[in-house]
Amino acid sequence: MAVLNYDVLAQSGYKGFILRDAPEKVMQFGEGNFLRAFVDYFFDVANEKAGFNGKVVLVQPIASGLTEMINKQEGLYTLYLRGSEKGQKVDMKRVISSCSRAINPYDNGGWDKVLELARSPELEFIVSNTTEAGIVYDPACNFDDVPPSSFPAKLTRVLYERFKAGQSGVAILSCELIDNNGKELLACVNKYIAQWKLSDEFKAWVNEKNIFCSTLVDRIVPGRIRDAQELAELNKINGYEDNLLDVGEVFGVWVIEGPAELEAKLPFKRSNLPVHVVPDVTPYKKRKVRILNGAHTGFVPGAYLAGFNIVRDCMHNDTIRSFMNKMLYDEIIPTLPLDKKDLNDFAEAVQDRFNNPFVNHELMSISLNSTSKWRARNMPSFLEYFEEKKALPPCLTMSLAAYIAFYSNNIQELNDKGLVCKREGNTYIVSDDRAVLEFYYARKDYGIESLVHDVLCNKDFWGMDLTTITGLEQAVNKDLHKIREDGAEAAFKSVI
Repeated sequence: MAVLNYDVLAQSGYKGFILRDAPEKVMQFGEGNFLRAFVDYFFDVANEKAGFNGKVVLVQPIASGLTEMINKQEGLYTLYLRGSEKGQKVDMKRVISSCSRAINPYDNGGWDKVLELARSPELEFIVSNTTEAGIVYDPACNFDDVPPSSFPAKLTRVLYERFKAGQSGVAILSCELIDNNGKELLACVNKYIAQWKLSDEFKAWVNEKNIFCSTLVDRIVPGRIRDAQELAELNKINGYEDNLLDVGEVFGVWVIEGPAELEAKLPFKRSNLPVHVVPDVTPYKKRKVRILNGAHTGFVPGAYLAGFNIVRDCMHNDTIRSFMNKMLYDEIIPTLPLDKKDLNDFAEAVQDRFNNPFVNHELMSISLNSTSKWRARNMPSFLEYFEEKKALPPCLTMSLAAYIAFYSNNIQELNDKGLVCKREGNTYIVSDDRAVLEFYYARKDYGIESLVHDVLCNKDFWGMDLTTITGLEQAVNKDLHKIREDGAEAAFKSVI
């Protein structure tokens, strides 16, 4: 079977939108599954819906990558967006043609190609996703390195080349999963400007003529299909072999922090895409952490003890689903500083995302490091609810008790893999910081009251003594007794 390229695609009879030639307007550091299912998809739709007429050049950020494969397929790949919308199964296919080529800057002559693109008057945007470890300042990087090893050093050289060529500034959209990613990236660039003793004029141009945007990305991307039989069947249906075939969930939101005029410059609003330019990304990050991540951490430990293993199955159980929704709509959303319709729509989409028929998301994988997760994702909602209502939030309180139950349920042993506990039918391994596991193991024979007291007053866990919250210790004792005596599902049902 022929490998996908423009001629092969035409021969296959594909009838969707394809843009073969267009100016290269975007330089993208990163060529992996996520960016191709997210950013490059959005630019592809913008080419169709808004006449963006632009191509993305993918720059391989590390020495090993997909450059050769991408260029063999002339930048084309098939993207499947799969999931659930308003309870209905969705499986969409689109051939993405927004990418023109890939460059490996570590190949002979590759770095020169990157710098050549930097000088182009057609370049408007630079996008990056170089992992959480990508935005770092490495003083070992030198101006004349071919290329510099760190991404911020590469970017500094790209911007310097553009400045020397007399070109205009660009918008830089950082997608790395760290707080204030755009601001952190600019801080690293300024350090290289100082280290390399570059001119004050260049520094002013970088800081005044370019826009470093912090962004929040939200789309689960399982990536390439690993089942050889399923992949072979899809290739047969498509009429070509696609070695870059990509899969993402149908839900996707990109929130970009920047000035209002950036929204007009970007082609996404005109394309009716879920990409939003806002003055501050912080509330949207809080929305994602509190609602999406908070829902997971809030119900997963109890749901696992109730006998469930997969997130989707929890959404088919009236008690677990109702518990999650009451926690979201009654206890979490009222504490958030965004438009309530926006928050309710986001929460509604969460239920669809958890009900994705294509993803078997295991509860045990979500349960990793639940102590720090509950503190970061659920405790702020708990504290703000209590401050405003002067009462305990019933579901969040129960979720705290379920977390304790999960970490202390019939403890068998502590080994190199973690804390071995037991639920009806099987043992399971709790994974967390070693100090957390040792804390629970040391209390494996404690009664409920002693255990709850020690957990709640552990400032290393929570940053405060939770026993100082009026009524909390008694409520968690009661909830944990309910879980132990009647089961987690019955306990959840008792608060809805």
